[in-house]
Amino acid sequence: MSDSAIEITNLLYLYAERMDGGDLEGAAALFRHAQIKVTSCEDFLDSAAMLLIWKQHIKIYPCGTPRTKHVISNPIIEIDEASGKATIRSYYTVLQETTELSLQPIAAGRYHDEFECVGQTWRFSFRDYSLLEFTGDMRFHLKGYKG
Repeated sequence: MSDSAIEITNLLYLYAERMDGGDLEGAAALFRHAQIKVTSCEDFLDSAAMLLIWKQHIKIYPCGTPRTKHVISNPIIEIDEASGKATIRSYYTVLQETTELSLQPIAAGRYHDEFECVGQTWRFSFRDYSLLEFTGDMRFHLKGYKG
């Protein structure tokens, strides 16, 4: 795997690590130069708007985390080194366990991400966050979720 592929893939995993660690600000910071698509419409959010949504909806437990594990898999990486652009299509599965919920998948879908290299550093430039395909018991993950 090339250095660029490792750096870009690590951004995917860093997002998961920050979300699962309850570091919503840190997760949002990864998208500070990106547009984020959250619905099937062509409306895009910036990282500040995405952070606000996360803070309004994600339950953070006394341990400081949402009690989740984001598993990102099957990355298909395409890099154009000459233009400094890259894409990754990947799958994600979110697992959760709380005192009220046994360990189980609560969400699964796909990420379609775009990256740009500025200087010598890769960063997110776009995420399609609208590709949620399966949901399980989200009552313990999202505030006010009725299912």
